[in-house]
Amino acid sequence: MESPLHNPALVAGKTAPKATAILFWIVTALFCLEMSFTAYYELLPQGAQAFARLGFPGGYFRLELSLAKLLGVAVLLVPMFPARVKEWAYAGFAINLVSAFIAHLSISDRRLAFVPSMLTGVLWGLSYFFWRRLQATAASA
Repeated sequence: MESPLHNPALVAGKTAPKATAILFWIVTALFCLEMSFTAYYELLPQGAQAFARLGFPGGYFRLELSLAKLLGVAVLLVPMFPARVKEWAYAGFAINLVSAFIAHLSISDRRLAFVPSMLTGVLWGLSYFFWRRLQATAASA
């Protein structure tokens, strides 16, 4: 295995495209798994109670949000979707994560606001970062 000191691309702070792709898929899979779990949870009776506690309507909003999350997960995981559609999926997830953070803070639910929301936000940020890196590599090739 080659040392990072002997690889000019790594010394310059750039990761090799293969490493970027591997990191992208790991982080994106974890992020999509988290979003899928939350989409499922929102459809359960406990999810309805959590929505009510946050002050959201208990009806179709949960279903709409869950379906949007699952659609976004599919868009991120299926390579055939165009880059513009993936950008919209990332934007939708960003809005969702910020909204969840604000909703929890609004009821002084700091523990639930910071821990899961921030961890999922970090996964989102890393997924988007590595995806943009892969897009830039593909564009320059």
